[in-house]
Amino acid sequence: MKYIIDKEWLFENLQNPQLRIADCRFSLKDPEQGARDYSMNHLPDAIYFDLEKDLSAPPGVHGGRHPLPNWDQFIGKLEQAGIGKDTILIAYDNGDGAFAARFWWMLRYLGHEKVYVLDGGFQSWLKAGFPVAESLPHFEKASFIPNFKNDIKAEYEEVKKLVNEENKGSKILIDSREKNRYLGIEEPIDKKAGRIPGALNKPWFEGYENGNVKTAVKQRERFSDLDLKKEIIVYCGSGVTAAPNYLLLKEAGFEKVKLYPGSYSDWISYDDNPVAAGEE
Repeated sequence: MKYIIDKEWLFENLQNPQLRIADCRFSLKDPEQGARDYSMNHLPDAIYFDLEKDLSAPPGVHGGRHPLPNWDQFIGKLEQAGIGKDTILIAYDNGDGAFAARFWWMLRYLGHEKVYVLDGGFQSWLKAGFPVAESLPHFEKASFIPNFKNDIKAEYEEVKKLVNEENKGSKILIDSREKNRYLGIEEPIDKKAGRIPGALNKPWFEGYENGNVKTAVKQRERFSDLDLKKEIIVYCGSGVTAAPNYLLLKEAGFEKVKLYPGSYSDWISYDDNPVAAGEE
């Protein structure tokens, strides 16, 4: 796999001075849980990145529930963690995949090529009996110069144009949420139930099996109904769980993939935007 690292490789390379590890554990039900877990133990020399404090900005009227962060502040934290252009970055969460993938996508958006996700996350690492630490790491400050890759991010206006009748079918829009939310049967978080019109449903968690990423072959089977030549835009509720689908589409060989960071919660923040429900 191109973007997934296994625990054995990471264990063997822990002493590499160019390596940095990002702990992205988080719980949407208890936003402080990830930081508490990190303070108890974490992978050796891992730096904690909080979904809401580091990987997101506070929500506003538009932009969704987890807008992308202030980039100067985020880059400042990367630099304090000793992360520069030559750094090899490994992101992990508890094994659920979404939060590590969010970090991974953000670094790819900033133009950093050497960033990967730890397969199986923290739970897989623990089960293998590999070492953990309680101490907080300190690194010499580095210089991180971004090279923004705007071709992997879909803006609201692009999605709006795609929904218009004359643009339907020109690109593929993928809703990464579970089926009941996609169908509008239930909506536990956002103020309107349903989906962005024209979207297909590919629940993000179907790319995982027993806490690990399914093979690239299985990912290609999962996306076998999609046209490799068409551009794909992935979204979810707030741009977080769409990141695993972005990652796994890339693993499956799809090149023209974008993530809509604001996602459904941004879409419905505009009262005039239509929503769809039920089967197509």
